[in-house]
Amino acid sequence: MVGSTLPRGRQLRIVSVAATGLLLASIAVAPPGNAQTVAQAAVESTAAVEAPLGVDEIASSPNLKLIANLPKQSPFNTTAALGTDIAFQGRYAFVGNYDGFVIYDVSKPSKPTIVSQVLCPGAQNDISVYGDLLFLSTDASRSDDSCSSVSQSATIKESWEGIKVFDIKNKTSPRYVKAVETACGSHTHTLVPAKDKKSVYLYVSSYSPNAALPDCQPPHDSISIVKVPLKKPTDAAVVATPNLFPDGGYEGRTGGSATSGCHDITAYPTKDLAAGACMGDGVLLDISKREAPRVLHTVRDTTNFAFWHSATFNNRGTKVVFTDELGGGGGATCNEAVGPERGANAIYDITGRGDKRKLEFRSYYKIPRTNGDTENCVAHNGSLIPVLGKDIMVQAWYQGGVSVWDFTNSRKPKEIGYWERGPLSDSQLIIGGSWSAYYYNGHIYSSDIQKGLDVLELNDWRTWTAKLAHFRELNVQTQPSYLSW
Repeated sequence: MVGSTLPRGRQLRIVSVAATGLLLASIAVAPPGNAQTVAQAAVESTAAVEAPLGVDEIASSPNLKLIANLPKQSPFNTTAALGTDIAFQGRYAFVGNYDGFVIYDVSKPSKPTIVSQVLCPGAQNDISVYGDLLFLSTDASRSDDSCSSVSQSATIKESWEGIKVFDIKNKTSPRYVKAVETACGSHTHTLVPAKDKKSVYLYVSSYSPNAALPDCQPPHDSISIVKVPLKKPTDAAVVATPNLFPDGGYEGRTGGSATSGCHDITAYPTKDLAAGACMGDGVLLDISKREAPRVLHTVRDTTNFAFWHSATFNNRGTKVVFTDELGGGGGATCNEAVGPERGANAIYDITGRGDKRKLEFRSYYKIPRTNGDTENCVAHNGSLIPVLGKDIMVQAWYQGGVSVWDFTNSRKPKEIGYWERGPLSDSQLIIGGSWSAYYYNGHIYSSDIQKGLDVLELNDWRTWTAKLAHFRELNVQTQPSYLSW
């Protein structure tokens, strides 16, 4: 546990960037000969693009277009500085990066600007915001909890991993205020407001224990719950470590991960529910008692799923979409050899009531386009599009691009729009593509691992009611509800 005062030598580097000249039109994403839109004959395309895309070439359905791209800026403009998840608040988008985080002004979506950049290495810097606070996950062993730390083996007891807390009242100069160490680090975290509104909880997901790691001993069947008092965030501390798998998780198989923790949790606070994607298991949780989440049901897919990665509820809280990150996000899995049921989404209906609620499998969904061998492509982070009476979401597929798809009929999901770039290279696989693609107040924002922030505009009669929904703040894994029927 780190004390409430910052240790001597803690350094926070703020890199302010002028807005002028940063915006590049979408044509500047690639050389003029490559930047072109390949319109498909039908919006609901189920056929693969006939010819592979060239490097940085753009293809899309007619209803989805790129309106802005803002490339990564120094010091985050290296291939190792991977852009990660996104959180939103008012006019701002907050994007994590393996080397820190970036605050964007998106008040004019077609012309986003960079407000500030914080250099604070610690992969993968999963991010969320609440009021004047910003939270980062560190799941890479560091020499200490400062922003000037360096990599250090987790076999050393003094090494650090966990949660970092920043004060973001001044968006041009965020201030690092607290660190909380957690068992096995923090790969991701999920923000859950306390019912009294005086605190927030962070459900910390981490995994892969090892007997050689002093702070990550097996078995590791739990999550860490960090409580952050809003008026005194320096008192943030781990308050519970509930065991989600008292009888042990999935033992694993060739091609399928064993469960040794969770990768990600999505909470639906207004319904007191959460869905955990836990490597080899999917779980449905009752979170009515915030410090004591309780497992209602556990499911496994021992045929197709390799790694349960993330989850999304529908607005009514009657369905869960789980993603399978086959290959860990680094493989080319959107091809005929892998097929349509691996590296895909799995749609589950929630049946029953109360403690008898269960997850019932209905179908898989995977993008219907074939990607090349130099493109890492697999199901990744997405969000609901707040459409009245429908279950529609937008989702990132790394170099498979951005897909908009409808799962109103759980048994027959269908794509209704897409946008993608060609590979970063036609000779070698370079990790890239859309890490997260989220709908926020009228537009889709995509954090591209290498290309920076993309802003997309969706124009489709089936989704027009989404423009009626407005959120003051959005952490996608803290799922909000919206008006429906």
